[in-house]
Amino acid sequence: MDPVWVAGVGMTAFGVRPDTSVKELTREAVTEALADAGAQLGDVQAVYFGNTCQGVLEGQVVVGGQIALRSMGFECVPIVNVENACATGATALHQAMLHVQSGAADIALAVGVERLSIGDKAKALGVFDGGVDVNDPDGVRAVLTELAGSAPASAPSHSLFMDVYAALAHAHMAAFGSTQHQLAVIAEKNHAHAVDNPLAHFRAPMSVADILAARPVAGPLTVPMCAPLTDGAAAAVVCNTDGLKRLAGAHPVRILASVLQTGMVRAVDDWEQSVSRAAARAAYEQAGVGPDEVSVAEVHDASAFGELLQTEMLGFCEIGAGGKLAESGETALGGRIPVNPSGGLESKGHPMGASGLAQIYELAHQLRGDCGTRQVPGARIALAENGGGLYGPEEAVAAVTILSTN
Repeated sequence: MDPVWVAGVGMTAFGVRPDTSVKELTREAVTEALADAGAQLGDVQAVYFGNTCQGVLEGQVVVGGQIALRSMGFECVPIVNVENACATGATALHQAMLHVQSGAADIALAVGVERLSIGDKAKALGVFDGGVDVNDPDGVRAVLTELAGSAPASAPSHSLFMDVYAALAHAHMAAFGSTQHQLAVIAEKNHAHAVDNPLAHFRAPMSVADILAARPVAGPLTVPMCAPLTDGAAAAVVCNTDGLKRLAGAHPVRILASVLQTGMVRAVDDWEQSVSRAAARAAYEQAGVGPDEVSVAEVHDASAFGELLQTEMLGFCEIGAGGKLAESGETALGGRIPVNPSGGLESKGHPMGASGLAQIYELAHQLRGDCGTRQVPGARIALAENGGGLYGPEEAVAAVTILSTN
């Protein structure tokens, strides 16, 4: 198959931006991505626009991408709206990659954007209630109860998915002896990584003691272990070899693998058959590399437990050893396999439609070697894992992308 490249990336600052519209966030990220690729707006032949919340929160349904992108000058090209839970950004990239790989276009754009600061926190949190089977609430509750060993409490002050992560954490603790302290170590690391990321939502360091003493959210999770409600956008220009020849100013990284997957019926304690583990296996096979060759990773840590679990699912350690891996320091900058040098979703923020592409933004810069104090020396192969929703005991969708310097 013809190689596919990420030729340019762009990202807004992530944070609480109530006075900035979806249109403005989109324009900011796309403009930067085009400039980074040495591309003009007219070079783009197809666009995949990722967003999950605007329809619910603002009432802008059906044509969100056309509204946001045509307002900045995109005309006469296919614009496809993408919604795929918290993996929306990764899905937009996946679709753009397939578009140029097929030869239907040489240059495509993937963009993800989210605006959650609408002045109504309860309404914003309510969006997450739709990320499970709304026609089977008893089934959802039964899965969480089986995982956690007790029924989740009703708590409108936080997202339903913090109950999901808490239930998964309880199951992992019971099976493998992982601890709340290990979760705090992960959160401390990610808050430290974000200090030098000028685009991150939170940039203050936090100690393990501070994290453990913070307000509880659900189960073993405290506030600093959980991703905040965040506004932001990220974008990537994607091209095939012919497209790359037209982008003289590009500093490309190659997409070695892009896998988008759903899971299978499995027991709640059958971690080996997890959808993200299956996606990782497929991605490694597609890329022709193994987990021991990955230089740096960005994983979906909507909670600190998310990172602990995904380091196992991605093969960076044995199943059950994610907490010990974090305590060893191997996932911190300077360690064997730095994870979330951007600060991750816990600190960088989690504007759902943009999160997957924000991972690509970070990893493209890591592979270029221009991340300053957050740089992973000699980074050659980078991996992004992005998942979302809940189906049974796992994510409804999982995406794994592997990038390289050539």
